[in-house]
Amino acid sequence: MSRFFRGFFIAWIVWKYGLDDLVLSSFKQPWLRGFGRLLRLGRDLSSPRGVRLRTALESLGPIFVKFGQVLSTRRDLLPMDIATELAKLQDRVPPFPSEIAVATIERAFGRPLAQIFKHFEQVPVASASIAQVHFAQIEDRQGEIKEVAVKVIRPMMKKVIEKDLALMRMMATWLDRFSADGRRLKPIEVVAEFDKYLHDELDLVREAANAAQLRRNMHGLNLVLIPEMYWDYCHQDVIVMQRMDGVPISHLSRLVEAGVDIKQLARDGVTIFFTQVFRDGFFHADMHPGNIQVSLDALTFGQYVSLDFGIVGTLTEFDKEYLAQNFTAFFRRDYKRVAQLHLESGWVPAQTRIDELESAIRTVCEPYFDRPLKEISLGMVLMRLFQTSRRFDVQIQPQLVLLQKTLLNIEGLGRELDPDLDLWSTAKPFLEKWMLEQIGPQKLLEQLKAEAPRYAKLIPELPRLMHEFLKNKSEPALNEEVLKLLKETRQTQSTLMRILWVAMGFVFGMLAMQWLFQVA
Repeated sequence: MSRFFRGFFIAWIVWKYGLDDLVLSSFKQPWLRGFGRLLRLGRDLSSPRGVRLRTALESLGPIFVKFGQVLSTRRDLLPMDIATELAKLQDRVPPFPSEIAVATIERAFGRPLAQIFKHFEQVPVASASIAQVHFAQIEDRQGEIKEVAVKVIRPMMKKVIEKDLALMRMMATWLDRFSADGRRLKPIEVVAEFDKYLHDELDLVREAANAAQLRRNMHGLNLVLIPEMYWDYCHQDVIVMQRMDGVPISHLSRLVEAGVDIKQLARDGVTIFFTQVFRDGFFHADMHPGNIQVSLDALTFGQYVSLDFGIVGTLTEFDKEYLAQNFTAFFRRDYKRVAQLHLESGWVPAQTRIDELESAIRTVCEPYFDRPLKEISLGMVLMRLFQTSRRFDVQIQPQLVLLQKTLLNIEGLGRELDPDLDLWSTAKPFLEKWMLEQIGPQKLLEQLKAEAPRYAKLIPELPRLMHEFLKNKSEPALNEEVLKLLKETRQTQSTLMRILWVAMGFVFGMLAMQWLFQVA
């Protein structure tokens, strides 16, 4: 019965904000489009469609708000006006009662609150659709008092989520079945992606693990602070982390008054992002202003404070190579190479004509070069590439869509801090370093080092296997083993010779440069 009333409420919101008009007008059946025009009578639908959609999602509650946020990342699928409007959705909901938070904590740890925390602030400091945060104090194993933040999951979230997801799946099925334009948006796949995203976020230990990984990766960079997780106090429904103090990055006037170098702050943000992407392949994928603060403490003045690690992106070496080569080829205007990269990645059907894909990419990218480099949006370039690729039946990988969304966030934030920010000048060293590491002698040495234990085990067996091979020529299994070992031995020798040639080339190059400097 509750699902029936929820469905009725959703239908009323759809009617109120004219979302039925957006859907019915896209249906391929003429009678459905005519029915939609008839329904417009007597309603004021003068507001832009993106505004109406955003307002409707806000009225439907936190799960639909979060769905709109996730949907806004799919700029490769959505019309620009709708994606831009959905990006304005704010994940702010009223806090739930502190008594429920306390009960959740005590149930998670099996102890009264007083035995867990030295002090616990009943009034939450932040509240969102999935969880809310309280400040507290704990005593660590060394007896030291620590200031902490306690994140507590909302009660009954799984049941609420399952009900709304069931309705979303039903609406997605209708849209996919009856609307040609709706099918292009892949509604069933988008809802499935949202389902996975929500269930991942319900496990707070996953968020704690993400934070711990980012903290290790960023250690020593001295540009960003990430809270330490206290694992003795972490549970699926509750996590306890180091309390962070900072000024929200959106409070620019306060940061300027405190003496923070805003232009340097913009450059540092871009450096952090590209370090996470091209060095680590593990990046914070929810870097909107609400999750970013700036430290004013004397020891860490001007450093970023990063919060909320429920969404992270991961990139393989293949993904990083795709990105690095695409960006490099783009800024060289080598559109044929961009097209070839799509084919080499396997994302374009084998029968695709390279010249047609090259022409489409040139049409998208060439207009950017009428602008100064500082005005070129790498996020928009990536998005345009994705949109163009879809015309050739390319299935863009989810991790790259997440990267593109985060890149747009970083660019927007960076240029809000410094309108003259040149992202390319910041990104270029990372791309060049990554490319050098992939094709340079250091990469060769790393590969040889990784294979060394295997070769060390196989090579001493070679004399015995050769003896057995000569003694038992008729045994095919043994012959195959010996031939395999001989092949691997030749590969090892070839690798060693390549290293030798690279080293000799480097030495001769250095000697030649020294001689030229002496002559000059």
